[in-house]
Amino acid sequence: MTVRVLVVDDQRLVREGIASLLGIQPGISVVGMAADGKQAIDQVIALSPDVVLMDVRMPEMDGVDAVAVLRRRAPDCKVVMLTTFDDEEYVVQALRAGAAGYLLKDLPAAELAEAVRLAHAGVTQLDHAAAQHIAAALSSHVVAGRVDLLTARETDVLRLVASGATNREIASRLFLSEGTVKNHVSRILGRLGLRDRTQAAIYARDLGLF
Repeated sequence: MTVRVLVVDDQRLVREGIASLLGIQPGISVVGMAADGKQAIDQVIALSPDVVLMDVRMPEMDGVDAVAVLRRRAPDCKVVMLTTFDDEEYVVQALRAGAAGYLLKDLPAAELAEAVRLAHAGVTQLDHAAAQHIAAALSSHVVAGRVDLLTARETDVLRLVASGATNREIASRLFLSEGTVKNHVSRILGRLGLRDRTQAAIYARDLGLF
């Protein structure tokens, strides 16, 4: 399956460079580019990309505001923030708005391509430096729930989710099938009242599980 990508960045050289690098990666098709959040919204509605790589700071409308709009108008589209700003406030705001991940622009092209594929598959992508910022900052954002509601195995799975591991990687580490891991993740989200893997990762980090 080819993942359709929209690249959003206010610097022309940067967005064209990202688009060119992604365009030669297998299984990825760059369907468009935009220079700000407003253009990004229009392009998403017109082109229906699977994944948007969105810069944070842009004129007209920044990336965080654009994510919030896209969550309402194009809920199936995954938006991953791709920025140079390793800033706690931006990380928190982006995840609260509904971003499917937060990555820094120093990623090699192959790793960025893999991040796009994983985002399309529903796997949250958090840069390690960004993830370190959010545990304390999002303590008030963590949804109510208790780890003692989980089994020992589910706690192990939650810890690995917080580390950024994919279902396949978790299955390999814990000697489980991917289907079993998916079931564990679903039960974890339900028991703790969490919306998605991003909140699960934040929850685990906030409680010191990772």
